[in-house]
Parts: sequence; C-alpha cells; structure tokens
Amino acid sequence: MTRAKHSRLRTALLSLFPLLCVGCSQPGQLLGRAAEDLQLPERIAVAFNHRDGGRYRSPLDGQWRNGDNLEQMVIDAIDAARTHCFVAVQELSLPAIAEALVRARQRGVDVRVVLENSYSTPWSRLHESDLNQHSRQRWQRLRRLADTDHNGLISAGEEDLGDALAILDRSSVPRIDDTEDGSKGSGLMHHKFVVVDRRWVISGSANFTSSGMHGDAGAPRTRGNVNHLLRIDSADLASIFTAEFNRMWGDGPGGLHNSRFGRGKGDPNSASVRVGTSLITVLFAPHAKTNPHHGLHLINRELNHAQRSIDLALFVFSAQEVTNTLAKKIDEGIEVRLLADPGFASRPFSVVLDLLGLSMPDRFCKLEAGNQPLQRPVKGIGTPRLARGDKLHHKFAVIDNRTVITGSFNWSPSAAHQNDETLLVIESPQLAKHFTREMNRLWRGAELGVTARMRRKLERQRAKCGSGVERGQQLKIDFSIPMTLR
Repeated sequence: MTRAKHSRLRTALLSLFPLLCVGCSQPGQLLGRAAEDLQLPERIAVAFNHRDGGRYRSPLDGQWRNGDNLEQMVIDAIDAARTHCFVAVQELSLPAIAEALVRARQRGVDVRVVLENSYSTPWSRLHESDLNQHSRQRWQRLRRLADTDHNGLISAGEEDLGDALAILDRSSVPRIDDTEDGSKGSGLMHHKFVVVDRRWVISGSANFTSSGMHGDAGAPRTRGNVNHLLRIDSADLASIFTAEFNRMWGDGPGGLHNSRFGRGKGDPNSASVRVGTSLITVLFAPHAKTNPHHGLHLINRELNHAQRSIDLALFVFSAQEVTNTLAKKIDEGIEVRLLADPGFASRPFSVVLDLLGLSMPDRFCKLEAGNQPLQRPVKGIGTPRLARGDKLHHKFAVIDNRTVITGSFNWSPSAAHQNDETLLVIESPQLAKHFTREMNRLWRGAELGVTARMRRKLERQRAKCGSGVERGQQLKIDFSIPMTLR
C-alpha cells in the first residue's frame, strides 16, 4: 500500500471514531452511521457523558473518549460566576471543581456548598481501618485518583492537590451537610444542582465524582456511570432553586439549627416556569405519603397522559404504584421501553422483576409486602450492556416524544418520602429528541427479558428459599422463572 493510500485510509478510519459504541463492554464496535445533529431548545443545553456524537479528553488518562465532558460543563459555569454560586450535591470529590469554587470565592463570589453527610469528610482525614467495605472502596478509588504519577504512593503534594473537600476547607469555602439541622441527617441529601448568579441552573443525574462522570481511576475499561446534566438559563427557575438551597442552608456552618432537610422542610409545592418555548415544572422532595402531590404522584400523572410511547432509563425503580400505571398503559397499547441498571434490576424490590412477571425473595427468604408481579410478562424491558464497574445512573423518562421527566429523583418511595431530591418535568419536543437519542443508544445491544444474571440469581434464591413468604403473611408464593415473554 502506498503512503498516500495509507494516509487516506487512516483519515477515513479516524472519521469513524466518534461512532464507537461507548455504552457496551466490547470496545470498538461501530454503530454504522453518524449521530444526528439535533437542535436544542431556547436557553437549555443538555450533555450526556456517553454520547456517541461528542468527544473529549478524559482527565483520567488524557485519551480521547466519546461523550460530553460533564465536569467541564460544571467548571465553566462556576468560572462564569460573578455574584453567587450555590452547590447542592450528594458528593463532590473532583479536585478541579473544588479549585473552580476556590477561584470563584477569590473573585468575591458568594460560594456555598451543601453535601450529604456520608461524603462530607475529606478523604485524606479518614483511616482505612475505620471504614466499612463500601467506604473503604471509595477511599481507595479517591487515592488512586490523587496518584497522578501512578507509582502507587500518595505524596503530601498529591494528597493536597487530590482531596477536593480539603481544597475547599483550606480556602475557607463555606459548606455544610444534612446534619446541620441538628439531626443525624435526612434519608439522603441527594440533590445534584448548581445555581450561578441567580440566573443559571445546572441539574441532572450526575454526582460530581470521577465515577459519576469519567470512570474509575486505575480502571481504564470504566467510562463512568451513565449520566446527564442540563444547563438552563432562567432567572425564574434559578429563584426556585435558590429558595430550596436557602431552606437547607439556614444560617450556614455552626450557629442555629435552622437548616431544613428531609421532612423538616415541610411539603414543598411544585412550581412551573416558562423558559423560551419550554414549560418546566420543578418539585423538591420529600413529602408525606398522604400528600397527594408527592413525586411519585407527579410521575404517575405524566405517565397517565401518554398517548403513544413511554421511554424509561432508570437507575432505581421500586415504586409499585408506577408499575401499575405502566401495566395499564401497556394494556392500552402504549409502546413502553424500559432500561434499568443491571445491578439494580435483579434486586428483590426491583419493579423490573414485576414487569417480567417475577418475584424474588430477599436474603431472609421474604418477599416484599404488596408485591404484584404481572400475570403476563411484557416485552420492552431490559438492561443495557455496560463496562464492568459502570452503572446506568439516569433517572429519566420521555413521554410521547415531547415531555421529559428527569432530575436526581430515583423512582422509589425513599426518593418521594425521605430524601432531598430534585424532580423536573420539561415539556419540550426539541429536548425530548436528545433524550430519545440517548435511549436509542442504550437500547442498541441491550439485553431484553430475563437476563442470564437474573436467571442465575433467581435459581440461587430458589435453591436457598424454595418458595418465598410475603412479609407479614404466611402464604407461600411461587416465583418460577417464565421462559417466554409476551
């Protein structure tokens, strides 16, 4: 082959690189055609960290990868701040975001941070021997992230530059967690939002961590939990988010116990604003179970409006009342596609099992009270293929190609009744196209129906438990595995 022909071939191959499949565990699979160029709605941007049509250099190894750089989206917003920057996120462990917050404070910006108490201690102050298994694994991941020379040792300099919360503390960036109200913390302070200059709002499914955006340090096959973030330019929406932030902030660190988290905030009402041609409804959880306007009711209301199609990409789905609504819509002929995180889908309280007509006892051989698996399993239920270590962390639905449900809100009773959460309903056909494209990307190669992973787990539980016993009941319930799906 001549040098000229080799050069032309190399150029042609490089032009295909954005088409590599980043949502599966087999690297280098070609998708066959370029990603569609979609317009964004006025004053709204959205980014997906596994998107086919975007590319950026991973801060983990400097290599080009497919997707949008969610971390840079957050940093750019913070760097643009001139007056205010309020951050409420479950976990913040990316040093570059911490450094951006420090720069903002040095410019005179009012910077404040609210975290979940489980993730509010700098990792460099923790001792491995004091941690449980989950916390120890997290601590080890953060140390690997700080090990910039990859020699397996953490120098004092690497520790100083690699601990995001210690960076904030050294520059006296004010921050609190959900124990500031004098309690042991809410269910979870699970928000993921930033408000800048009382005008810009960033919100979505991503925590501000390497695992949440790029992948795990030292694990090159990981690409990060599958996530998205929205950036919305709206003073009205920013005002609503600022009010939620202020409820949690109270008088800030120390002082009175006047911060409000969880049910201490009362039962916040939903609010709607126009952003260009889009209508955005926002609801902050949690609410009492007796409140007719809690988050799961809002989701049910929107699903009930569906006339043609419902797409769901969910990390956690354990709400029985939503299952019943989906079953009804399926019976009405509505096309439903549901993808859930593979690790969650086969848990005993997963609604995915209900939709597949399955029941799985927990480790105590008990079935969830009120469990109602469908008599006829449905099609269109599955799990995406992901790199080992990555999770499907989205919490979105697309209804009739025009309405998007998203936010930090997992579809679970805990999200509705215990946690500090953000739930957004956005009516925008333009935005819906972006989420549908993400759903289509995940759908390619997804495992539908009863996966091998589910089958193995069900067989193990059958061998251990025989038949499950519903909690509070003596009735024996069979949980055999259906071999065919409708």
